[in-house]
Amino acid sequence: MSDVTVDELAALMKKAAGVTVDPRDLEARSESPFDTFGLDSLGLLGIVGELENRYARPLPTDAERCKTPSEFLNLVNSTLTAGA
Repeated sequence: MSDVTVDELAALMKKAAGVTVDPRDLEARSESPFDTFGLDSLGLLGIVGELENRYARPLPTDAERCKTPSEFLNLVNSTLTAGA
């Protein structure tokens, strides 16, 4: 199982929340809060749902409360790695 990348997160932000962000900008500002990119908690919930469907397993409820892209990717990828 491969890690969820910044590029995939940017694509998920567009698909699940309608928020367009350049993956390079997302990576460069990965410690910035999601709301600086225009993503709210409902949008993040949509991303969590997309990933749960993709990997056919639940993510921790903490994933919906992550504040930054970096925090979110670390939690998601450590969860997926632990369950592999």
